[in-house]
Amino acid sequence: MSGVVVIRGGRLIDPANGVDASGDLLVADGVIRALGRVDIPAGATILHADGLVVAPGLVDMHVHLREPGFEYKETIAGGTLAAAAGGVTTVACMPNTRPVNDDPSITAFIRQKAASEGTVNVFPIGAVTKGLEGRELTEMGLMLKAGCVAFSDDGRPVADAGLMRRALDYSRAFGALIIQHAEDPSLSAGGCMHEGVISSRLGLPGLPAAAESVMVDRDVRLVELTGGRYHVAHISVAGAVEAVARARSRGLPVSCEVAPHHFALTDEAVLGYDTDAKMSPPLRSTEDRNAVLEGLARGIITVIATDHAPHDQDSKRVEFCHASNGVVGLETMLPVSLELVRDGVMTLVDCLRAMTVTPARLLGLDRGTLSIGAPADVVLFDPDESWVVDAARLHGTSRNTCFHGRRVRGRVKWTMVSGKVVHDDRLRA
Repeated sequence: MSGVVVIRGGRLIDPANGVDASGDLLVADGVIRALGRVDIPAGATILHADGLVVAPGLVDMHVHLREPGFEYKETIAGGTLAAAAGGVTTVACMPNTRPVNDDPSITAFIRQKAASEGTVNVFPIGAVTKGLEGRELTEMGLMLKAGCVAFSDDGRPVADAGLMRRALDYSRAFGALIIQHAEDPSLSAGGCMHEGVISSRLGLPGLPAAAESVMVDRDVRLVELTGGRYHVAHISVAGAVEAVARARSRGLPVSCEVAPHHFALTDEAVLGYDTDAKMSPPLRSTEDRNAVLEGLARGIITVIATDHAPHDQDSKRVEFCHASNGVVGLETMLPVSLELVRDGVMTLVDCLRAMTVTPARLLGLDRGTLSIGAPADVVLFDPDESWVVDAARLHGTSRNTCFHGRRVRGRVKWTMVSGKVVHDDRLRA
């Protein structure tokens, strides 16, 4: 493929600039040069986009790439291939690796590995506390200089209120975002699925919704005290959505994300003890799911992110309570999210905004837009093509999807990173 690419005749959607119109997109030297009706330069490669949506490459701010330390679950190479297949051109990877990304040297390793073996853009998220142990803050300033774009102890909450206060206070000096896995361990201890009718029926110990909402309530008060930027990861319960709504109505720097499995499924998916439906936070009740959908519709929840968490079969093919938490989601993010559009929860523009420019801006990244001069990270997808999710055909190392067998609509046809095609659906086996 030449250095000049013309994407011809698609539906251009760029939420960052309010664009939703038919037209062409001109890419040269890895950068977007023109939108609208463009003349085709000599020697240009043409991608015919009739019937396709042409949008900024998706930005997933919550991904586990597992490297270093858990390469038997996933690698940076495998995880970014899965991202490209899902139309995701930028991922922010969580720090619960081995060793933990709590030091600039680990951040540097991840960036170097991504540069040499990655298919899409990779931006590391650093740990809030050393070793994710919740005792001592990391050197956030040094880690930002090394390339971190936010901080989280994801997989574990920052449970100590005094420590969270210091984290929010310290991070404010750098304008850094603190991402919280909102869970009160004293309430959730021992639980392995949502506490409710289904857990009682299955005889499994429950994890109450209050474990999440109590922590968000606490943290919002700490944001009010410190002025630090705060983001709730994978929000899943009505009480937490309400807490974020109250905070935002008061102008506090609070935001949140939802994973597709939390707005598409409920705890009924656990029936049959399916460990591919085990994650943290767990799949919740119908009432909680409805609250999440309302939060998306009202613009309280502004980001869709996958919490992509690959696991090997040995970690999943065990008794339910002993199975590892997490599901893969990079390749199903777009089609499952498009269900929100067909169900009238969000417009297509708003749905794409939640997966492009909004997460990019929260992380301070120049991605998620089709602006002239921006890196040419682009996804072309057919919003109507129907297909059935088959775990065996997913990219990456692990296959632990909770959507196996689900019929979805929306197929990524091409994914482009800095003007280079990194996924071509025509080559699908």
